[in-house]
Amino acid sequence: MIILIDLIVNADDFGLSRGVNHGIVDAHKYGIVTSTTMLVNMPGASHAVELAKATPSLGVGIHLTLTCGRPILHVPSLMNEDGFFRLSSRDQDDKQIDLDEVEREWVAQIEKFASFGLEPTHMDSHHHVHGWEILQPIVARVSQKYQLPVRNLFEHSIAGMIPLTDWITCDFYGDHIDHQFFDRLIDHVENDSSVEVMTHPAYMDAYLQANSSYCEPRVKELEILTQVELNHVFTLVQMGRL
Repeated sequence: MIILIDLIVNADDFGLSRGVNHGIVDAHKYGIVTSTTMLVNMPGASHAVELAKATPSLGVGIHLTLTCGRPILHVPSLMNEDGFFRLSSRDQDDKQIDLDEVEREWVAQIEKFASFGLEPTHMDSHHHVHGWEILQPIVARVSQKYQLPVRNLFEHSIAGMIPLTDWITCDFYGDHIDHQFFDRLIDHVENDSSVEVMTHPAYMDAYLQANSSYCEPRVKELEILTQVELNHVFTLVQMGRL
């Protein structure tokens, strides 16, 4: 049986820093990254926009956040006293989260993206917060409102939500990654399906070192993504063409 797999290789954290931005663009130009998702509220966002406009072949979506940087709006239930997002990836059961504030903030982040003169191709989130059960109705409404496919973290379909691919793997992460990752992936994906691989390529810079617990492996990811030779069963797919 001939196996055929449509593959999206997405680089998260576009806009986090200049080193991250350059790493993502190089992983696209010289490697297999097909798309990225941008944090619109971070210091490197304007630089990311410049690179995105100069690299039209790179699909750019939005990386919604509740856990990194400052919110676009004044959303008290989501902020600490210094004005930064107060939540972490472990706070999905936090009873103080105002769901209306979450929805307004995420809409504001998407509108901020549009104000850059870009049209988002898809959406996901920092630390996978869009996978929190309490936020799924919001994700569905936002997905429908802007007709944005969503990173498919869900075990079942959710009414109104447009899934980006049939399946996703988040295993290309950490010190254990190697050049054989994509060969092993073939054994876990069904024939005639689509899969997203989440990645985080980057060049190291001072901002990244000071603000992220995930640093050195990003450089290794960049190396692999620009050197790997994909098996012929994979077809790299640009955003919007699935």
